Amino acid sequence: MEETVVTVDRVVKSYLARSKKARKEDKVQVLGSISFELRKGSFTSIIGPSGCGKTTLLKIIDGLVRPDSGRVVFNGKIVDSPPEKMGFVFQQFGLLPWRSVIKNVEFGLELKGVDPDERQPIAQKYLEAVGLKGFEHHYVHEISSGMQQRVGLARALAIDPDVLLMDEPFASIDMQTREILQRQLLQIVKGEIPKTTLFVTHNVDEAIYLSDEILLMGTHPAEVKEKIPINLPPNRADYDVRAHPEYIRLRNRIWKFLEKEIMEKNGFGNYGSR
Repeated sequence: MEETVVTVDRVVKSYLARSKKARKEDKVQVLGSISFELRKGSFTSIIGPSGCGKTTLLKIIDGLVRPDSGRVVFNGKIVDSPPEKMGFVFQQFGLLPWRSVIKNVEFGLELKGVDPDERQPIAQKYLEAVGLKGFEHHYVHEISSGMQQRVGLARALAIDPDVLLMDEPFASIDMQTREILQRQLLQIVKGEIPKTTLFVTHNVDEAIYLSDEILLMGTHPAEVKEKIPINLPPNRADYDVRAHPEYIRLRNRIWKFLEKEIMEKNGFGNYGSR
């Protein structure tokens, strides 16, 4: 049986939201008893309607936000602050504009106290892995948004995390670059030492292409409504996986789920079959 690296156990989270009409603060439950496990070396994607709490869930798993109840267990320990062996790739890059590309990648290693002579070759290795050789000494404003996202990925990988959390990392990147980065990501996280990866996306095709399992999240409040195993061949970059009958079946199933959730969330009344 495959080893469990992360356990999300009945996590609940609410926020106070001010009502303009009532001129008071109401408690709004965002996450409602979320539970699932991440197996060692697995790639799991989360898909759900916008605003259902996916980013909040990632921040709770990383120890950046505390749940109201429930717990997250990582490598046998309860998470109450950001774990050393967990990497986070943010949607908004989070790069430091006053540092060069390579110094941004070195930043996590610097925080860990890694010797300067050791930091540079590690950072160089991961910059080359994401296709940024030759851009080491550029600054953030001198490179494209797609390249900035690759710097963020290289920075997260440089600390050699056991678990990689990714919050819509390719959302603002053009389609061609996005497909290239998807292939590069799979090569890295499924390499010699696989990385357990939790990936938030709104892109159904991206989730199916990358994942071993997809978690479908509902809303009001958010909960995991379905866990879908992805039974596609592992060498997905070697052929047109989107033409595979199983891929088409999965895509239709996920879109039907999302359409139903979005219709209900936006108050369009009873949802009927198409």
